Amino acid sequence: MYGYAGRVLYVDLTTGKTRVEKLNEEYAQKYVGGIGLGMRLWLANSKAGVDAFSPENPLVLALGPISGTMFPTAGNGHAFVSKSPATGAIGEAVAHGTFGAELKRAGYDAVILTGKAEKPVYLWIDDDSVQLLDAAHLMGKSPSETEDAIKDELGDYYIRVASIGMAGEKLSRIACIINEKTRAAGRTGMGAVMGSKNLKAIAVRGTRDIVPAKPDEFMDMVKEFHERMKGPATQKYRTLGTAENVLVHNSLFCMPTRNYNNAHFEAADKVSGEVMNEKYVAKIIGCSSCAMRCEHEVVIREGQHKGTMTRMEYEMLWSMGPYCGIDKFDAIIKGVSLCNQYGMDAISAGVIVGFAMDCHEQGILSHEELGVDAHFGNADALLTLLEKMGKREGIGDILADGVRIAAQKIGKGADKLAQHIKGLEVTGYDLRCLKTAALGFAVSFRGADHNRHGAYAFDVKGKVDRLKAEKGRGKLVRDMEDVYALIDSFIVCKFSRGTYYKELSDMAKLYSLVTGYEMNPEAVKKAGERINTIARVINVREGLSRKDDTLPWKVMNQPIPDDGPVKGAVVTQDELDLLLDDYYQARGWTPDGVPTAEKLKELGMEDLVDIIQAREA
Repeated sequence: MYGYAGRVLYVDLTTGKTRVEKLNEEYAQKYVGGIGLGMRLWLANSKAGVDAFSPENPLVLALGPISGTMFPTAGNGHAFVSKSPATGAIGEAVAHGTFGAELKRAGYDAVILTGKAEKPVYLWIDDDSVQLLDAAHLMGKSPSETEDAIKDELGDYYIRVASIGMAGEKLSRIACIINEKTRAAGRTGMGAVMGSKNLKAIAVRGTRDIVPAKPDEFMDMVKEFHERMKGPATQKYRTLGTAENVLVHNSLFCMPTRNYNNAHFEAADKVSGEVMNEKYVAKIIGCSSCAMRCEHEVVIREGQHKGTMTRMEYEMLWSMGPYCGIDKFDAIIKGVSLCNQYGMDAISAGVIVGFAMDCHEQGILSHEELGVDAHFGNADALLTLLEKMGKREGIGDILADGVRIAAQKIGKGADKLAQHIKGLEVTGYDLRCLKTAALGFAVSFRGADHNRHGAYAFDVKGKVDRLKAEKGRGKLVRDMEDVYALIDSFIVCKFSRGTYYKELSDMAKLYSLVTGYEMNPEAVKKAGERINTIARVINVREGLSRKDDTLPWKVMNQPIPDDGPVKGAVVTQDELDLLLDDYYQARGWTPDGVPTAEKLKELGMEDLVDIIQAREA
């Protein structure tokens, strides 16, 4: 095979036994790689209703067909897939860096981890040598410390490591898996699944060459896209980075502030991308094979938290800044650093703190229960609560499982303050005034997330009336979902999506040149639809339905109060129903959001019809 390594590594953590099987070529061609291949492999190796923390819940690590090559941004990504302890639905998280390229060079397209080790271990993959090594001395260490310790122990600085922190060890449902010290496979609690298996880290070294099917034409495409990625399509990421969104979203009154009590932050100019780049950015670096460089490394140069350094993106800046009413950049940087230290999803962590602050101001949680005076804007409270969550101490033991479970345990109406979809905390887009995005968030198979659909772009860029729910939005969301699924299955970086000028045609050409499998734009489009459909089939098998495609209570019941262009905006149940009906129709699904047998057969997914029929029985 070209592009694909052609091998899948199975690791039974209970017995310590490993085996290598040939990659199912039908799976590869139908589901591409990354999240698509990962979900298909998870489905093939799991049972309906499996508990996320059960040894029988597989954790799948999957690469894309372009992984390990020198194509700009495509050589470096990897995806973790499993049942999410946060949502009970299919969970997946993608990260970039250098780890994915190293695993492909070791000769694998995927690693399927099952069982649970008797004692803490880490997986050491050295080409064909696969070992489970003792990790007792690594317990309690941060991902950064773990990475350094393993490299030192194995005697090779160039080994690549993905690991969990204390949050994963303690099964926090917002735990992530981190490589390159700050690059997180962040959402849906994949770090907790890893922790439930007593697996502290995965270390890999690979020495194989990755050879494309048509090397000369491939190199021509590499050179062309290298230039594209240095051009205007990626300027935002190369300059201010995603933190540019702070002032953009704030000016549109679509930046959730103080746990959705507002849509506009009066102190946004203090935590903007402009301020970040002027005062805090130390360097901007790139992943393996990347021509853009977008990773903004920030450092605190003076004061209480002097020397703290981390990577900064819009979502984490927003969640720990405006969402908590905090305008102190030093505290935001420190907060993100704490999330890296404990291995927590920084988006969810900030939203959880905002939820706790709202509960405090509403009289639901007292100063004594929280252990801190957690009013909006209190930077010390942010850091204190993050520490408690990372260690599962005091109120942190409840908060570490996310806002949905925390609200259930707290009671007293806290559920109305819990901003999540399917159990996954919201991200930095006020859905009350971005109604295309609201649909995208509602139907997202992994819960509240912008990275499954990118539908906010239609609203933010004024391509539609963002305050209006109308027919036609379903097709917009569907088409963007399918492109995003392809991006995370190839795996290429979402920041490079603007350089695919012909989009599906460019992706089809890239796939064909690397793998040798001829792919046309229509086939690529169908693959994107297939990937989203298998996610839906899995969620149907796990008991989800239309009732789960909903929005947070405040989005549907608390209109935007701020004076400005969107005052009074809210999403009503009638509007949501209209949007859902339109989306399901565009997908060819039933009114309850279930793929039909006819649709599965149309997509060449006949082998999954039994799952749908079992639900209907």
